[in-house]
Amino acid sequence: MSTAILTGPPVPGSSLEGDLRSLGFDVRTAPGAEEARDLLAAAPATERVALVDSRFVGHLHTLRLALTDPRFPAAAVPGALTAQPGTRAALLRAMTSLHETHETEDGPRQAGGTTEPARPATTAVAPCEPLADRVATALDAAGTAVTHPGLGSLVAAVPADATAREEAEAAVAAVDDEAVRLRSAVKARDGFFTTFCISPYSRYLARWCARRGLTPNQVTTASLITALIAAACAATGTRGGYVAAGALLLLSFVLDCTDGQLARYSLQYSTMGAWLDATFDRAKEYAYYAGLALGAARGGDDVWALALGAMVLQTCRHVVDFSFNEANVDATAANSSGKAVVGTPTAALSSRLDSVGWTVWVRRMIVLPIGERWAMIAVLTALTTPRIVFYALLIGCAFAACYTTAGRVLRSVTRKAVRTDRAAQALADLSDSGPLAEIVARLLRRPARALPGVLPFLVALAGGVTVVATAAFGPLRGSWPGYVPFDSPVLILGALVYVLTSGFAVAHRMGGPLDWLIPPVFRAAEYSTILLFAARADVPGALPAAFGLVAAVAYHHYDAVYRIRGGTGAPPRPLVWALGGHEGRTLLVTVCAAFSTRAFDFPLELTVLAVAVALVALTESIRFWVSSGAPAVHDEGEPA
Repeated sequence: MSTAILTGPPVPGSSLEGDLRSLGFDVRTAPGAEEARDLLAAAPATERVALVDSRFVGHLHTLRLALTDPRFPAAAVPGALTAQPGTRAALLRAMTSLHETHETEDGPRQAGGTTEPARPATTAVAPCEPLADRVATALDAAGTAVTHPGLGSLVAAVPADATAREEAEAAVAAVDDEAVRLRSAVKARDGFFTTFCISPYSRYLARWCARRGLTPNQVTTASLITALIAAACAATGTRGGYVAAGALLLLSFVLDCTDGQLARYSLQYSTMGAWLDATFDRAKEYAYYAGLALGAARGGDDVWALALGAMVLQTCRHVVDFSFNEANVDATAANSSGKAVVGTPTAALSSRLDSVGWTVWVRRMIVLPIGERWAMIAVLTALTTPRIVFYALLIGCAFAACYTTAGRVLRSVTRKAVRTDRAAQALADLSDSGPLAEIVARLLRRPARALPGVLPFLVALAGGVTVVATAAFGPLRGSWPGYVPFDSPVLILGALVYVLTSGFAVAHRMGGPLDWLIPPVFRAAEYSTILLFAARADVPGALPAAFGLVAAVAYHHYDAVYRIRGGTGAPPRPLVWALGGHEGRTLLVTVCAAFSTRAFDFPLELTVLAVAVALVALTESIRFWVSSGAPAVHDEGEPA
């Protein structure tokens, strides 16, 4: 329960008190500012509180947006203000300031029989303003940010007389706030398939869920279960199973859209919800890949390498998105003279293309966002074979990755920008450097600081290419039965070069124009090395075990991304060190591949490593997200 204070004399016929109660508020009344302050001070410290002018006229959804959104410590619309527990002290200070200002403006005060001179007002306010508006102004002036949600066509007003009230009530009657609420439940920017084939009806499913008390997290879990059933159907390897799998995958995507729309419709935002939505999306997609691979194996076709390649490519695409966004979200652009600039030729061209309707949709479709990607997978599963599904997926994702990465590289090298310390630290955290890389970084920090421009990225790229090339083309030692045919000295040397270059690349402040590409390079190098060793081992179970290992490591990397995006900081260093860092795991996999002497050793070693990574990463992740108390956020999902 939350507490709402209605200030001022009641208005006959007003439904305001009932509206506030329907939103979960315990409503109290206060004739003046001093009484309102006393009531707010007496409210339980753990409750959200609200100040609402009794003359307020507006839509119920206006009050919902202003007073119930969990993401904002303080929020206001004309005539209404809310504060969460963490902002309560600041709210009371602002009200006290207003009370003292009012007293000093009225004249000198009597204290202990003596006259105190009037003090200057601390905050300039208009006495005729509603108390909630004056307090919001004082709160903002004192340094507590007050969010003013966009209302669009919704109404929020405090009419001063009967005529103004009639006009405000007519404006309320002219707009269907339920229709506005339904429209706002849909993401403003989404893919073509989601916008035109899913959202027109999934929003009504979201409303149905809201009216039955379902939460977004419950719908997210239902989407995961549906996708896992789809993967099980695909694993049967029959045509009927493939058709059922495709249909269930589409249903899972409908539910995946519904959970976000439900969160927006009912304002049920949470950090855990954003994390569940993001990690479950990856779990659903990668479990489905595994189901397709198992189904193909039942028909005598081994596509585990393709499944693992699709997972590697898709994960690296996401890391590119995350790194670029984190690097540039708060960067300040400047030209060579230090003056701020508006943008780059690449950004200007992108803006011009976005001004033409059909190009907007074409550009969103060719990057193969989650809606288009899942629709393609579902249709091809039902109509073709798993091998064709993976071929299409690899070709489509490779083209999308090249298109988006090329554009971002052009923007980065043509736009002079000053990266903030927060962004540089986020890139360092996304790098996932373990103890070996950090030791190298400490030893080489001084020469690394002298690296100009794009050289740190080139060093990281050189190391990644080296370890991948040795995994792919290292000389073979022999191929007698029961032995994994690798030549250990060359392979170990390639992995050691990777450790050295990884440490060297992160030894500097990551503020270079292409430093945002360093985390994706590390992801691609680690995942590709695992894939290549498993493929070249050519022993039963190696590729499925490698698939499990990459999935476990990818979970750890996605978890780090969503901790950073949720404002909770990177995973703790002990966790990163316990998992070895990307360079430590790459070296360990290389050692296992180089020194395995029996056919079943390497798959077993990959399996043990996958289980260990999954247990450590999952245990810490679940502990953190359940107990973090992080501020509520709403993640808009995979970029369109």
